[in-house]
Amino acid sequence: MQIKRMALGISIGLAATAAWGDDIEIKDPWVRGTVVGQQATGAFMELRSAAGATLIGASSPVAAITEVHEMKMDGTVMKMRAIPRLDLPAGQPVRLAPGGYHVMLIKLKQPLRKGDKVPLTLQFAGHDKKVSEIRVEVPVRDLAAGPVAEHSH
Repeated sequence: MQIKRMALGISIGLAATAAWGDDIEIKDPWVRGTVVGQQATGAFMELRSAAGATLIGASSPVAAITEVHEMKMDGTVMKMRAIPRLDLPAGQPVRLAPGGYHVMLIKLKQPLRKGDKVPLTLQFAGHDKKVSEIRVEVPVRDLAAGPVAEHSH
């Protein structure tokens, strides 16, 4: 299912692909499920901006803290840290996936189970520096879930 262009601040229902204006596309969003007592999880997706943009933040009512993170190797140690921005080069897909960039949901207010839908708001700055938001309802997958099988375009 693809949702056609949307106005600023309008929510997007569950969809494999969603677009904002002529610029931001969110493809295959998902959140990893949790177990009772687990305090954090990740949200993953593919982002694309036709004109170039920057992911500058995220929020969700299911978590006290929502941050954009990166994971990368530092010598022989995998390190994760919050980043203030994630550039989306014009026309190039940017994957948020396990082991790389992702949206971290911290201090969860309840367990997230397969089949739940998590409201997630992503904040973007366009090439003109104007800030916009896209709200999506993101499906929760099993705790052990990985990305959807790869495909080529």
